[in-house]
Amino acid sequence: MKRTVVLLHGLWMPGMAMHSLAKRLQEAGYDTEVFSYMSVADGPDRAVQALVDTIGTREVDLVAHSLGGLIAMQALRQAPHLKVGRLVCMGSPLKGSGAASGLLRLPMAGLLLGQSAALLREGFPDWTGATQVGVVAGNVPHGLGAFFAGFADTHDGTVAVDETRLPGVADHVVIPASHSGLLFSQEAADRAIAFLGTGRFDGQGA
Repeated sequence: MKRTVVLLHGLWMPGMAMHSLAKRLQEAGYDTEVFSYMSVADGPDRAVQALVDTIGTREVDLVAHSLGGLIAMQALRQAPHLKVGRLVCMGSPLKGSGAASGLLRLPMAGLLLGQSAALLREGFPDWTGATQVGVVAGNVPHGLGAFFAGFADTHDGTVAVDETRLPGVADHVVIPASHSGLLFSQEAADRAIAFLGTGRFDGQGA
């Protein structure tokens, strides 16, 4: 039986943004489902509960982009009984987003982030759950986030690499891709597939 991978999109994106990545996972032998949510209007609370309900009692893996990674991790923290073997976060500011914090200093900017503002700004202190978490970060600085965050170090245009380095994750890799480019990068897909299979991005895990 094929293993199912549930994909989560990021802020301001529709579920169809995950189509290219889903296709590559299917070619690697996985069944895929795209979990769509209203990232601004509804926010994390509804999205997290909806994800928990979607997973139910099934054994699945997760692949998430940007805010989707925080939604996935929050679901695992709130519902540790979920049978999620591995989670791949792509460009997710798991330690909190400097771009989001910078944007929130602008007038009316809170409307752009909506109910997701707090989760994006704060992130998590670490990961201690049973699910193996791997993070793919990009280092091509193409994006508007730099205007709001004032990045001092390597970033993907929206998220700094340091913002993706969460204590407790199983593996972390940096590849040549921008924040949005992670969704269409063959290397990002290959790394995700390697982690889903072995728990390591180099494919050399157990």
